[in-house]
Amino acid sequence: MWYEILYRVLSIINYAVLIVIGLALLPQILYILLAFLKKRTWPKSDKKCRIAFVIPAYNEGDVIADTVSNVIEGQNYPKELFDVFVVAHNCTDDTAAAARAAGAIVLELNDPDPAHRMALYPLKHGIDHIINIEDEPYDLVIHLDADNHINAEFCSLMNDAYQSGVEFMRPYEGALNSTQNFYTKACSLFYAFDSRFGSRVRERLGLAAHVDGSGATMAVSLLKRTGGYDAVTIADDAEFSLNRMLEGVKAHFIEDAVVYQDSPSTFKDTAARNRRIGHGVMNLMKSRAGQMIKTFFQTGNMSLLEMFSMYFLNFINVFICTWLPLFYIYHFLYTGFAAYGYIPLTIWDGAYYMSLFWNTIIIGLSIGVALFVLFGYVQALIIVLTDYKKLGAERRSQLLGAVFLFPVFLVVYMLTLGKGAVSKPKKWDKIKRNKVVK
Repeated sequence: MWYEILYRVLSIINYAVLIVIGLALLPQILYILLAFLKKRTWPKSDKKCRIAFVIPAYNEGDVIADTVSNVIEGQNYPKELFDVFVVAHNCTDDTAAAARAAGAIVLELNDPDPAHRMALYPLKHGIDHIINIEDEPYDLVIHLDADNHINAEFCSLMNDAYQSGVEFMRPYEGALNSTQNFYTKACSLFYAFDSRFGSRVRERLGLAAHVDGSGATMAVSLLKRTGGYDAVTIADDAEFSLNRMLEGVKAHFIEDAVVYQDSPSTFKDTAARNRRIGHGVMNLMKSRAGQMIKTFFQTGNMSLLEMFSMYFLNFINVFICTWLPLFYIYHFLYTGFAAYGYIPLTIWDGAYYMSLFWNTIIIGLSIGVALFVLFGYVQALIIVLTDYKKLGAERRSQLLGAVFLFPVFLVVYMLTLGKGAVSKPKKWDKIKRNKVVK
């Protein structure tokens, strides 16, 4: 019967989807299995470079002073060798005044173009200004968000790597408010995954780091060679990182340098952030995937293949959120009716469908439980046990409760990221800031 043929065709398609999902997840599994690798460190240098922090800010008057003060007052680095630049972008509040009072050099950018209502444009403006300073020029530019804090050794650690020849690098992404509520605990654990697992393993295997925003550190010499900050999309951090990778510039992970971020404290804020990430990365993949694969075959740069697999998860996530639930609803309804004789069969008998019905339940549950244990409990537990201080906690027990419900957060993450991949969020979503001082 035609519906038996249809079932077989759809099953073959589903097998192909499952294989692709499995291949895309392999690097993520590898990161967790190699969690025992030691972090890389850089030799201490007596030579000090000049550093400029650049902070794009849109109506951030409630948090910008804390961020500027944290940098200026908190660094174990000669104060005369670093400055903080705040780019007040179309601000209608006291962002500029608060930043200036806290000790920042303020650049006010009034840009009425609605298409420029995202952090990319004030960031470009600030970087262009900094790299063209000729009197006492800077050597490094560090991008921070308006709600970030950094650890006291941040400048020194970035300087050590720079003096060792590194031009492009990223820090560990920790959390300011991990213990605020369950939501911030789960968010903090999730966003720490790429630092604790992915970034460390990439560094030890000789792959380029993914430099994605807060704490991104760029040598002025690199920025001058590239004509400034050459990203043009809403996923500007990922795009800039990809551009460097395509050029053969290797980014590095400076693990002991920590940027503390304000984790979303509500579902609404998590969804807004994830939609923006999903939308930006999906568009970047659509426009650059072919170039990534072509350059990989031309150069053999494994970092490109690894990054492709990482970003390809955005496409995979769409299938996970749509194809898989739809197919398996259909699968169980069809095989159940066929197994119990509710529909006539001409090709395969009821026993065949009965076997399919129960084998799918057993195998599916086994794989699902294994993935939940590995990606949910194991990775979350390792992060809590080893990196709780980088997540802003004083004791491991403050975060342990989030481990048990962490798989639930992963489902929320996939759904909101998937929605972002197929929709167009606002260019600069205003996410609620949590006034938690590190």
